[in-house]
Amino acid sequence: MKTYFLTVFSQDGTNLIDERFEAEDDKSAAEIGKGKLAKQGYEEQTHRCVAPEGHLVLFHR
Repeated sequence: MKTYFLTVFSQDGTNLIDERFEAEDDKSAAEIGKGKLAKQGYEEQTHRCVAPEGHLVLFHR
């Protein structure tokens, strides 16, 4: 399992979510990240999900 990082920002740049979660691979991490965003109503907020290697798995601006 790898540790991924999900961050959501408000319009003024404040962090709304800054959490870690584990997933088997990038595809699973993207699905978990989308689920977390949907559950908390942040799908349209600026967000990113970063893999442990540093590349983006999800990004929305």
